Order: sequence, then structure tokens, then C-alpha cells
Amino acid sequence: MKSHPVLRRLALGLLLSGGLAACTKDLDRSPFYDLNTESVYSDPNNYIKVLAKLYAGFNLAGQGTTGSPDVFAGAGKDEGETSYLRAWWYLQELTTDEAVVAWNSGPLQELNTETWSSSNDLINNSYTRIFYEVAACNEFIRESSDDKLASRNITGADADAARLDRAEARFLRALAYYHALDMYANVPFVTEADAPSKNLPKQIKRADLFTYVESELKAIEPLLTPARQGPYGRADQGAAQTLLAKLYLNAEVYTGTARYTDCLTYCNKVLAAGYKLAPEYRLLFLADNNTAAASEIIFPIESDGLVSQTYGGTTYLIHAAVGGRMIGSTYGISSGWAGNRTRQNLPLLFPTAASGTDSRFMFFRPGQRLNVDTLTVFSNGYGVTKWKNVTSTGVPGHDPTGTFVDTDFPMFRLADVYLMYAEAVLRGGQGGSQAQALAYVNALRDRAYGNASGGTDGRIAASDLTTSFILDERARELYWEGTRRTDLVRFGRFTGGTYLWPWKGGVAGGKALDGTRNIYPIPSTDIVANPTLTQNLGY
Repeated sequence: MKSHPVLRRLALGLLLSGGLAACTKDLDRSPFYDLNTESVYSDPNNYIKVLAKLYAGFNLAGQGTTGSPDVFAGAGKDEGETSYLRAWWYLQELTTDEAVVAWNSGPLQELNTETWSSSNDLINNSYTRIFYEVAACNEFIRESSDDKLASRNITGADADAARLDRAEARFLRALAYYHALDMYANVPFVTEADAPSKNLPKQIKRADLFTYVESELKAIEPLLTPARQGPYGRADQGAAQTLLAKLYLNAEVYTGTARYTDCLTYCNKVLAAGYKLAPEYRLLFLADNNTAAASEIIFPIESDGLVSQTYGGTTYLIHAAVGGRMIGSTYGISSGWAGNRTRQNLPLLFPTAASGTDSRFMFFRPGQRLNVDTLTVFSNGYGVTKWKNVTSTGVPGHDPTGTFVDTDFPMFRLADVYLMYAEAVLRGGQGGSQAQALAYVNALRDRAYGNASGGTDGRIAASDLTTSFILDERARELYWEGTRRTDLVRFGRFTGGTYLWPWKGGVAGGKALDGTRNIYPIPSTDIVANPTLTQNLGY
């Protein structure tokens, strides 16, 4: 059975934070509890339990599997779609060349075709979930300040533990704000310094939010546990450093100023921490990846089929990808939902004539067409078999019903850092070398082609290492891990017409998108609720 220290503390964390407000117009509202807030925080044993709820906020939809969501999707709506990871994944993958969904839902098909508006429910779900997480973190951070601890006579080791919990909560808030920065740009902004009130949150400019996230991560970096020295699943210095590297890699998009040297600075910190690639690519996406691939995973979103049951997270990723001739038990589940598969651009990135076989080519082809001619027919597009609820030895996850899965989602992993390093070097960053960049890329390709015994299948030469190659290699290595939209925007290929994929812009062969589509709209519901907000250009 999986051992998840954070998840074991989840049950009471759910109870303690069950009343947190879910509306973004109440972004600075104080949560209320079934237990009195002061009584909760007067007991030092409760801090880790409330922190567990903050971690769980990235995976679970609410207080149970169904019926008590943190974020209300609306009468008759799918509660699972409101969960953080699933809502974020929709916007990062379904809008790109890597994924397409067959379910004939209006909001989903708007994502499939990049024809969304500010009233799209799924864009609202992700936005609302982000700011629910921010509000929850704000309250915990506010209640765990040194002044608050002193007023409650929490001292010594208990106070030190609470301070570490607080630093981790600040990381989780920074991660949520990073997603807001990346997807929505100019958003409402509140921290623990804003006392709960009835005032509407003020909007922050994208570049200013970048500066805030940067400063927060730098401030908490020395306060967190050194990389790889704490329990699996908890944010440490490696997680903060990786997020800073990602922030700097995309800085030119967010602020207009390139920061590739800073990206390399933080890549180098992560690379010095002793992470190692998992010996096989497949191990990263199985039910025991918390042990079989722990050396590579820098920060996971944890799942446990008994403790953390949700129709979001990897439960969604695995079930929704199984359909057609695919057999559920092969993937450790009872049945599939026949939803997600890939558009042809992704499998065509894997060369068919190269020597050796790329083990990252995880596509199901029997009964499936390569081309996506019809969006709502599951057999159009190859199935993706990357995620499974079976262990490295083939044992199914431990939910006996085959519904909820054990597979963790690697939000950050070492392979991404290798590729960020290589891209930053190629874009002119200082603090790295092209020789080392090539070595990191070939390390990934050695694993993909099974070159552990010294083979060279799949290896590239220095002349092959270009930014265009890196974009393709990121797709081959990181597909369906929530990076694709951000990558295409950074490379200038998400909008415009220089790069097309099936149904881009709602046309079968694809068409150019206006540049305003590089960010999502502020949901119309929040514009109505908070008249001080200005809608993003083009919506």
C-alpha cells in the first residue's frame, strides 16, 4: 500500500477547513469552521492537518467524493470537473495539439476548438479553483504568523513546525498564483496582509504578479526543507527552485523581459540537489510512482484510491483515456469513459524510421484512426496509454472497485529541468553550456531508447540541438503533463497560423488564432461580481 504522509492527515484537514468560501468575489474572506477557528489554531497538532487540506486542494473536488464540493459548479454540473488538477489540465491540454475530448459538451468542445468565451464554465472552474486555493492559503498563513503563534503560547519545536507549514502554504499559494499569471494574466490579488473584509479584491497587472510570485518564492526558499530531505509529497527547496526556473523560462511572455540566465541559476540549484532520472519512463506514471520514480519527481500531486477519492486528478486522466478496444483492467480500472485521445500532431513527432524504439511512444492504435476528422468520435485519434493505475509489477491500485486510482501526478520532475536548462542555454542564458545541454537531452533519449548498456539509438548531435528540437522534445517527454499550452505560447505557436493542428480555431484543417487567445478571459461571472475588474483584451 502507498505511504503518503500528507494524505494520512487529510481527513481532519477536510473537517477543519470545510466551510471555506468558494466565490472569488470573497477572495479575502476568512474561512469559517465547524470548530471555532481560535480553538483549531490553539492546538499545534492541528497545523499540519489544515496544511494537508491545502495540499489536497490541488486534487480533490471537496469534502467527499461527491455532494460537498469546495467550488460549486452549478446545478446538474459535473463536480469532478471543478477539481484543481482536472480543471487546469483541461485548459493546458485540450486547447492544444496534444489532446482532444469526445464528450459532446458545449464548454468542452469550445476548448477543443479554441472558440471559448468569458462565459465558458470550464474556464470559470479553473479560475475559481485557483482563487479558492489562494483564499485557503491566505487564511492559514495569516493564522500561523509569529505574532499569532506567540499569542497562543506555541513555542519551541511546535512553533518551528508551524513555521515550516507556513512556508509550504506560501509555496502552494505561489503555485496557484503562477497558474493564474500564466493563464489569466491580470487577476484579482489578495494576500494574508489584507484583513478579511467586504471590500472587493483589486486587480494586479501580469508583470506585477510575476514580481510578487518571484519575491515570495525567493523569500521562502531558505525556509523550506532542503531538496530531497523531507517527506515525499511536501514542497521543499527543490520545488520552489523548479517553480522559479519555470517562472523565469516564461518571463518574456509575462513581462516582456527575458530572464534565461535566472532560469539557469535555478535549474543549476535543482540539478545540484541529487535528483535522478527514473530508470524507465513508464515508472513515472504508474500506481507506485511514489517509490518507483521518487528519485525524479520533484513535486507531486498525490493520489490514493482509498484515502483521496476524486473524479478529478489522475482518476480522470486514466478513466477518460480508456475507450474503444482498450480494456479497463489493463490500466487498473473497472472501465473507461471514452473521452480523451491525441490529435495526430503528437504521434507524428515520434520518428518511425529511426533505429530503436522510443519507449515514450505510448499510444493505442487498434480500432483508432490517426487523424481526428470528427471531434466527438472516440475512435478518431490514437488512445494515450501513458497513465495507468497499476504498479511497476503489474498489480492494480488498491481501490477494490477499480474506480479511484493511486497514481500521483508529477507536477514537477527532473526531466523538465533538463529541458528547461537546454532551452535557456540555446536562448542565450549565461551559467550553462551547450555541451551540458546536449548531455541532458541525450540522457532523456538514452532512457527513452533503452541505452543503459551504452547504445546510441536516438541520440542527437550538437548540430541537432535547436530551440525547435527542444519544443518537439518537450512534447515527446512531457505530453499530457500540463505543459503544452504554456510551451506553445512561449514559442509563439499557440496563436497565429505558423503552426496548425486539427480543429485549431474550429476548422478541420486548423486556422490562425488571434493573439488575444494566448490568455484566457476573466470569467464573466467575476466581472459582474467585481465591477473594478477589467476584462482581458479581446473578450
